Amino acid sequence: MKSSPNTRRLTAALVATGLALSACSSRPGGDSGTSGTGTFSVWDPYPQFDGTSEWVKVIRKCGAQAGVDVERQAFDTTDLTNKVLLAAQQGTAPNVLVVDNPVVSTLAEGGVLKSNQDTGLDASGAAPNLVAAGQTGGQTYGVPIGANTLALYYNRAVLSTAGVDPAAIKDWVSLDAALARVTAAGKKGITFSAIGTEEGTFQFLPWFWGAGAQLTDLSSAEAVSALELWKSWLDRKYAPNSVIGNTQTTSWQEFATGEYAFAVNGTWQLGNAKKAGFEYGVIPIPSRTGGVAPAPAGGEFVTVPAQSGKDEEATAARIANCLTSPETVLATDTALTYVSAVASVQQQQVAAQPDFAVWVDAVKSAKGRTGDGLGTRYPRISQPLWTAVQAALTGSKSPKDALQAAAASAK
Repeated sequence: MKSSPNTRRLTAALVATGLALSACSSRPGGDSGTSGTGTFSVWDPYPQFDGTSEWVKVIRKCGAQAGVDVERQAFDTTDLTNKVLLAAQQGTAPNVLVVDNPVVSTLAEGGVLKSNQDTGLDASGAAPNLVAAGQTGGQTYGVPIGANTLALYYNRAVLSTAGVDPAAIKDWVSLDAALARVTAAGKKGITFSAIGTEEGTFQFLPWFWGAGAQLTDLSSAEAVSALELWKSWLDRKYAPNSVIGNTQTTSWQEFATGEYAFAVNGTWQLGNAKKAGFEYGVIPIPSRTGGVAPAPAGGEFVTVPAQSGKDEEATAARIANCLTSPETVLATDTALTYVSAVASVQQQQVAAQPDFAVWVDAVKSAKGRTGDGLGTRYPRISQPLWTAVQAALTGSKSPKDALQAAAASAK
């Protein structure tokens, strides 16, 4: 039997995300489509939030404003992508989908999502650098609900003992000098995640982009300089060998011992930082020659999947526009420890928490991993990149040879 173009696109999307069509699942948790009784479904990747959370309260409020009841389902991020692709094949996709930003282009090209032009979803209030992660084929799909990214946490006492002023760290030379002074003072330098997964790529990208490298040219001289920087830290004992297997969680646990000067980590660790038992600060990750390095933008998009009729899509877009509007998003972004995608809300966040300004600046410089027209090509670039990082840090290949192999593989 001949397959439809849409089925072929969905199958390709499953392959692109490394997912297997192992079974046809029923709608999780009950009816996930429009029931005909005014009930609309919202799926999100926030299982940590129950019905008493601010996030769920906002969902219900937005459904009421659109004149419908809302049934919300929450899944682990990876599980959510799988379920959405399978549900789309079965015609049971949710009305509103909140999904990790690198997945948006895959779902769009698979025919799962409707463009903002088709639905009336409005991304004009969000920062263009964040919206870029949801753009493919000249169309925009969804609106960023907020963003997180990476910066450098530092231990004030460790730096003070070593005579290091964090405000003087503006580029790689000054960061290296700080690490040298810290280790000479008998303390530990910097910890990060270089694990052979997307987390490793995510953590490497600020240094890669901060060197002036592009994901379309993994073996450039700029890319090599970034990997040489990381390798030099291990060689000079500025960073522990454990970074090769560190996740962002285990890297944070190392920093939380109070022995390290710096940790590369994200906004999601702010709560843990306040419980660490020592004074900390945050500075942007510096570019090679100065300024703030572009770090990858994390966070989710609120999107509208394809539905049975224009009326359903229009109602879903009203719910989605409400979820991302300045009037409602502050509570959500605060609960998620996200920097808002909306400038006016960012100002409110900084007014309430002045030390959040560093994160706002970092997000303003952030880049979408699927941006620059990469779209669904990004996973085929990311995996060779993290493989190269692993090869260089373990010493099985030089940074130059490792990145040349990555470039060949990415093609």
